[in-house]
Amino acid sequence: MKPAIVPILIVVLLAACQPGEGAGVPGDAADHAPFSGIAEDETIRFAGTEPFWSGDAKGDRLTYITPESPGGRIIAIDRFSGRGGISLSGLLGGTRFDMSVTPGQCSDGMSDRSYPFVATLQIGSEIRNGCAWTQRKGFVGEEKP
Repeated sequence: MKPAIVPILIVVLLAACQPGEGAGVPGDAADHAPFSGIAEDETIRFAGTEPFWSGDAKGDRLTYITPESPGGRIIAIDRFSGRGGISLSGLLGGTRFDMSVTPGQCSDGMSDRSYPFVATLQIGSEIRNGCAWTQRKGFVGEEKP
């Protein structure tokens, strides 16, 4: 896939995540407001497995943590609020980094935690799945399982 297409694809996917017309909930076909489920000043925390990755994003900065980089790598990001969630886009070592965060029950598959957001990460052509949460909308379950 061409790098210029990836951000457009994420925007389309975010818009498609909302219920259809007549659903009677915010985000239906008559609702054109950007996603407001995560405030612009909130820190978004995220984590995924296979391979393990995690980090957080606030403002125009994102910290991406892996076992190979336990201190994290900080990247500059652009944030876009679509109808069905947000996208965070930047460059990680010269490679496109695009993450979408959308509302939905999420499990990391390793703990008994339940998260309020789904995180989908694309680095170059590799796609990773994970979960996300904020202080306002935290996970349910043990702090340290």
